[in-house]
Amino acid sequence: MSDPIPFRPYKPGTQPEYDTPAYGSTHKRHPKQALHALPQTVTETTGPRFSALRFAPSEDLTINTTGKPAIGERIIVAGTVMDEDGRPVPNTMVEIWQANATGRYDHPSDQHDAPLDANFRGAGRVYTDAEGRYRFISIRPGAYPWPNHRNAWRPNHIHFSLFGPAFATRLVTQMYFPGDPLLAFDPIYQGTADGEARQRLVAQFDLDLTEADWALGYRFDIVLRGRDATPMEA
Repeated sequence: MSDPIPFRPYKPGTQPEYDTPAYGSTHKRHPKQALHALPQTVTETTGPRFSALRFAPSEDLTINTTGKPAIGERIIVAGTVMDEDGRPVPNTMVEIWQANATGRYDHPSDQHDAPLDANFRGAGRVYTDAEGRYRFISIRPGAYPWPNHRNAWRPNHIHFSLFGPAFATRLVTQMYFPGDPLLAFDPIYQGTADGEARQRLVAQFDLDLTEADWALGYRFDIVLRGRDATPMEA
């Protein structure tokens, strides 16, 4: 058995701060006192086990019970989940959720007056293969207004949740699209101070992943920890 590779700490600014002044809701939910480490017990480190037998995969967010196509620009989102040394992380449950093409979530709390799409499910789940790869078929989400500040609009984005073998290993992040002009004004995206680290949140258009006459492809690789880690939500 090889010696464990030491953890390489994050560089300052490469992960979002708990309290980001421009992102209003962080004022109410960030810790006000110093954090205390709690030792993990067998409950946090051994379960539950996430498998396709218990939590069925749903790769295609455009497949639905109506039999009609979802509205919007069809996309393929794929990538590799890796550790800090570039090694693939297999058998990891990857879930996504997003707004539809008009910028509205299929959720009771979303009262934006944009129309819902009965043919779009808005959430999906897959498991990485032996090489750490995942793939989703979806619709490019629309931008939408939010009450953070005057004339605030969220860029097009997809939420990602990654589960390891137990609850304590869950990580959450967001994927953005290249060339979106709203990125410059979004306090959540800008909450990662380091510009190079912020770019790790932006997917890359991939012509090889694109399928002719059907869907555009975007590659979004995810690094779970270390100095090159994808910025994650605290």
